[in-house]
Amino acid sequence: MTTSPLAKPALTWVKSSYSNTDGGNCVEWAPSAATHGAVPVRDSKNPDGPTLTFDAQAWAAFVGAVRRGEIA
Repeated sequence: MTTSPLAKPALTWVKSSYSNTDGGNCVEWAPSAATHGAVPVRDSKNPDGPTLTFDAQAWAAFVGAVRRGEIA
């Protein structure tokens, strides 16, 4: 995982279906970047803030664990 406060290239961000609908706890990710082996993730409430970048395989494992209910 890395963090980057630098300018980010134009990406299409998708809000997680697990995010709250009341404006809190909103996670967005850029699936188009995942084809390059890295998945950028950010807080939708702070789109100009830092972006976490995860290895695509690690991100897939995390999402799978959430879907299986292993992570709440």
